[in-house]
Amino acid sequence: MNKIYNNLSIENLIKTEWFNQFDEYQQEEINLGLEDNLNVFLYAKPEFSFEKMEEIRMGLIENLDVSLYAKEYFNSYQMAEIRKGLRKNLNVSIYATKEYSWQQMKEIKLGLEDNLDVLIYAKPDFASYQMEEIRLGLKNNIDISIYANLNYDFFKMKQIRLGLENNLDISIYSGKEFDGSQMLQIRAGLEENLEVSIYAKLEYSWEKMRQIREGLKDNLNVCFYLNNEFNWKQMEQIRLGLKDNVDVSIYAKTEFDWVQMKQIRLKMLKESTL
Repeated sequence: MNKIYNNLSIENLIKTEWFNQFDEYQQEEINLGLEDNLNVFLYAKPEFSFEKMEEIRMGLIENLDVSLYAKEYFNSYQMAEIRKGLRKNLNVSIYATKEYSWQQMKEIKLGLEDNLDVLIYAKPDFASYQMEEIRLGLKNNIDISIYANLNYDFFKMKQIRLGLENNLDISIYSGKEFDGSQMLQIRAGLEENLEVSIYAKLEYSWEKMRQIREGLKDNLNVCFYLNNEFNWKQMEQIRLGLKDNVDVSIYAKTEFDWVQMKQIRLKMLKESTL
């Protein structure tokens, strides 16, 4: 602001060229603050978008210490999470730093609301979804030390967390090179009390694991399609044939692609109903 404006009140300033540097939305935020007798000088700055101005104005209305977030490097979403934390008397200093995205801030804020030890996951290297899985684990009183590390993406963390919450033997799929989707299939099998050792092998993609799991769930003889040379669509056709009680040995051969398998299966099924 030019020195010639220093001794003018904000009411007078809005009648000068100074006010014209703001767009209509910023001007509206300034006017709304004036109507509420707020110290609009705290946010009447060109570097603040109208969304940022709004967050600061709302904080002033709530008598919050807006100095903790009225900073140019915070976006409006970050400001909102800090403002919400201040409103609940949380120790926002834990997350009111530019290193955290607003999603990360939200997860730390939610943890503080539940009186959790957020310092376990209040680390910029954890993505917000990873933070969420650790937070949920802490909330449910499970041993998060098993998965609260950067070696697991959030989806792997989720499979381990859900397994722990359901008292499953997560050692079958944690600490190994399974991807999250493979972990899901193994976890689902454990929940269904299936013999997951049949398919809990790195060589099987999650799609193949699913076909084997579905077969086990239906008490089918999955041995007919455990051959890893089958792709998952071939496995599916063999599984469906077993479910329909047709003689899958006729087409459960690698030389048939899944479309051919389907044609043979449907023909056999049709003939069996004649």
